[in-house]
Amino acid sequence: MNTVMLVSLILCAAIAIWGVADPDSMTGSAQWLVNYSLTALDWYFLALCTGFLVIMGYMAFSKYGNIKLGDDDDEPEFSTGSWIAMLFAAGMGSGLLFWGVAEPIYHFATPPVGDAETATAARNAMVITNFHWGLHAWSIYGCCALVIAYFTFRLKLPSMVSTPILVGFKNVFAPKALKQIGNTADILAVIAVIFGLAGSLAMGTLMVRSGMNAVFDTPTNVTMSMIIIAVMTVCFLLSACTGVDKGIKILSNINMIVAILILLVVLFGGPTAYLFQSFIYAIGDYLIQLIPMSFKTYAYTPAGSWNWFHGWTLTYLIWWLAWGPFVGIFIARISRGRTIREFVTYVVGVPTIVSMLWFAAFGGAAIHIEMFGAGGITENVFADVAGALFVFFEYFPGTTLLNFLAVCLIFIFLVTSADSGTFVISMMTSKGSLNPETKLKLIWGLIITGITVATIVTESVKVAKAMAITGAIPFTFIIIMQLAAFFRVVREDPIVREKHTEVRSVSGENQTDSSAV
Repeated sequence: MNTVMLVSLILCAAIAIWGVADPDSMTGSAQWLVNYSLTALDWYFLALCTGFLVIMGYMAFSKYGNIKLGDDDDEPEFSTGSWIAMLFAAGMGSGLLFWGVAEPIYHFATPPVGDAETATAARNAMVITNFHWGLHAWSIYGCCALVIAYFTFRLKLPSMVSTPILVGFKNVFAPKALKQIGNTADILAVIAVIFGLAGSLAMGTLMVRSGMNAVFDTPTNVTMSMIIIAVMTVCFLLSACTGVDKGIKILSNINMIVAILILLVVLFGGPTAYLFQSFIYAIGDYLIQLIPMSFKTYAYTPAGSWNWFHGWTLTYLIWWLAWGPFVGIFIARISRGRTIREFVTYVVGVPTIVSMLWFAAFGGAAIHIEMFGAGGITENVFADVAGALFVFFEYFPGTTLLNFLAVCLIFIFLVTSADSGTFVISMMTSKGSLNPETKLKLIWGLIITGITVATIVTESVKVAKAMAITGAIPFTFIIIMQLAAFFRVVREDPIVREKHTEVRSVSGENQTDSSAV
């Protein structure tokens, strides 16, 4: 009997039914858990995520960097371009569109410390945004993905969250206890993915709805949201049935092309020189502030700053943790044949730079409008965060076309994320199968839709964010166990042992030569 699939189905189906029958109760419980965890464990989450960044840096520049995720002669399954496109589509996708304008404006208008709407506030807004979407976020994904990829392709073991734990701690726990720990890890991973997807899909649906209102003057009510979710569900279930090498790959490549087109319009249709200056400035500020911000808990600041830290930085970090098992397994699935050094470079480094350029363009242009232009962005962001992007496009040529492309892009991003998530959950509940059955994808797709519907009924971005991070809170302990198991096993990798032997051999020769002299 597949215990993971059975228990996960029962729990998630029950949550979906609860959410549809009494959405206020379900979302209220999620918010309570999130608020309590943020208050009691803020130091833990910040230290944990900073630790992931340190681990990624170590793996890239250490002796482990030459290890290939697969056999030594394996070649990458996907081209580098398609690989990066799928990384973005699964990892952040619609989030960059949703918050590209809104987040920098939020921090510019209501900074955690200091005066609002000043040059200093503008610089700090970009630093904070890049901190939330940069190296920490992608290091979380990288750690989750690297562990799974190593055990799946290097050691030829099932692509399951529990696999590293079962292998790495086989001599530590009794077999029965270890099996129970493994099943618990897989079930928690499924729940984390389900909640993370539901919250993100709900936010994306609100944004598509605002975009359609801007382009086609459609209503912005719950009925419209349900129509969007229904169409999205049909699309991602159809895509999920085609496999990674077709549906997800094709959609991801389309996403990347459209996103680049919109980015170029903003860069060269706005204050171009200012935006590139902002980008370079932001890189320097980010690198200077990276270490202080990685440990900054606002313990010695007023309550307002402390609440801001919980509502923004901590919420984001736990949000990425919620997506960790989903994005991690998906990135692992598409990263066969890459060395660990190449993996870290492209999974952590490249997306961070691209994200910084994105926020420098959208956030920088929005702040420029506020500081040097006609203004009006801030009021619209606070009035309707989901519609902020479409208000922003009114300041650029070809507004209607940009709105239309953005709606299409957001929708495709949502379909790709739901498609990828459904695929990964199906893998996790079919003993790690790299090509799970279609009927399993359909079942999980409908459950995801049910919880998304319950979240969207609240019409609240805050609730959607709470739903997205609820499943991550217990899953953090599983990630720690995975990494501990990984380091117990990887040090015995043939490449590492050969390197160690070479070093000892050279050292021995040097000692012999010295003795001879």
